[in-house]
Amino acid sequence: MNKIFAAFATLSLTAACVLPEGVTEQDLAAFDAAVASIGCELSTETDYLPVELQTGMTREKLIEVAQYKVSREQAVSLPNGGVRSVVGACQPKATAAAEA
Repeated sequence: MNKIFAAFATLSLTAACVLPEGVTEQDLAAFDAAVASIGCELSTETDYLPVELQTGMTREKLIEVAQYKVSREQAVSLPNGGVRSVVGACQPKATAAAEA
């Protein structure tokens, strides 16, 4: 578990706003759907495993995509080192109501 958080922290410094290598727009959509299916938060082993299975991405690639999403303000960092998606089905209700 600590390896996940260390990798996440390291990638946060290098992710910027560049789409991770080898990731397509379809991959990003699959990531959003998979994260939504587990309750919108990606932080523990029990979160990562189903998202890995649903997207076909490696743990490292999921971390890169998560950091990309944070840099694009499509996810927020959590105090435990994970991320919470804020787009699509995971969009906070207050924001969704304001846009309607």
